[in-house]
Amino acid sequence: MNQVFELTIIGSNSAVSTFDRFPTAQILQIQNQFILIDCGEGTQFRLDKFGIKKSAIDFIFISHLHGDHYFGLIGLLTSYNLSGRISPLHLFGPAGLKEIIDLQLKYNGAELRYTLFFQATTIEGNRPLFSNELFEVSSFPLKHRIDTTGFLFSEKPSVRRIKKEKIEHFGLSVEDIVSIKAGNSFISEDGHEIEAEEFLRPIIKPRSYAFCSDTKYFEELAEIVQHVTCLYHEATFETEKEHLAEKTMHSTARQAALTAKNADVGRLLIGHFSSRYKDLSLLLGEARAVFRNTDLATEGEKYEL
Repeated sequence: MNQVFELTIIGSNSAVSTFDRFPTAQILQIQNQFILIDCGEGTQFRLDKFGIKKSAIDFIFISHLHGDHYFGLIGLLTSYNLSGRISPLHLFGPAGLKEIIDLQLKYNGAELRYTLFFQATTIEGNRPLFSNELFEVSSFPLKHRIDTTGFLFSEKPSVRRIKKEKIEHFGLSVEDIVSIKAGNSFISEDGHEIEAEEFLRPIIKPRSYAFCSDTKYFEELAEIVQHVTCLYHEATFETEKEHLAEKTMHSTARQAALTAKNADVGRLLIGHFSSRYKDLSLLLGEARAVFRNTDLATEGEKYEL
């Protein structure tokens, strides 16, 4: 049975909420760990709507300080206070975010009852941010109007597991299991030598997810996200509006797909749609013309990566 590596889209629109689409927010679940990526206005209410327990979130990553990517954060942090949260929360984002939070808490007269670990991101090259036994995260610079980072979430290789039926059939001891996991053969009671591979479940290839928030198109990005299992890339405009994309330092759906194609990724999700588009089929069609395995980042949808 595969370990969970799943993405839920909480918000997929750009700055203005419209057509029942809301500003950027996503939940990435890696086994039993829940990660919030960006936190646009109304995120905590959308989490409730989609049945995601806010208390399960232990990590929050904020790409940049345009409001549609973090205006929901202070509400979430103070709601944790009101609900009696005591478990630590890890927050990653631009250095100015800490100042903003501190100022809001100061004038709110609030003091967090839980520990908030803050780590500032930087646009100075690709940087490791966090690592535990399940996954590791690094950041990389994007090209937007203010300092903006993308995030790469990489699953760590899992320890190969022994088939339960083999343990029961051969009555394997703890010592036998350790030996087999180390690659040693097993000698059965009747003297037959059985290769370790016969006992072990198939290898699960580690998966990866790259989150590319607001950014203009630039060729070097494909090198950074090479071969990821899934790439999320903003696609604010259609090709006909490429002049607007250039002016605002955003991307078109075609440009997002070109990055996916050049990076040879497994799958592309496009989002951060302009409020001018009620029907997103135009954006999806332009992207699929360049990179076939493209889907819309649809709010409430879960994507197995």
